[in-house]
Amino acid sequence: MMSEFTHINPKGEAHMVDVTEKSVTEREARAEAVVRMAAETLAMIVEGRHHKGDVFATARVAGIMAAKQTSNLIPLCHPLMLTKVELDILPEPENDLVRIRSLCKLAGQTGVEMEALTAASVAALTIYDMCKAVQKDMIIDGVKLLEKRGGKSGHFKIDEA
Repeated sequence: MMSEFTHINPKGEAHMVDVTEKSVTEREARAEAVVRMAAETLAMIVEGRHHKGDVFATARVAGIMAAKQTSNLIPLCHPLMLTKVELDILPEPENDLVRIRSLCKLAGQTGVEMEALTAASVAALTIYDMCKAVQKDMIIDGVKLLEKRGGKSGHFKIDEA
């Protein structure tokens, strides 16, 4: 079921949603991105043979930093006081990919879905950036919200079956 677009005012203009009257509640969101690459590229990263250093550590920090900057990147997002940002970077050699999962939490008046999506996306972009000299045809895909809790719209969890 689709509801009305909250970032459009009655005149059809984009605007920042007023959350002044919303209750402060605990909120969290989980998101994912996938980087597909050659088996050799993934092995180089996992075995620590990349000349630029620890690719996963750099991507993790980049994702955390990006989550904290989401309102500077997405025009109508509210600046949020995140209380937790966590990134799990999971190599899957059997599938020639890296799965990035993010978690963002806060106690606030608006959700953290965009922060979780931004964290996962920027971590994926960082992996690409650090490895593009080795492989230019890596593919970033599967960027999606996995779950969100809190707020008026309640709980959402993607069916991963």
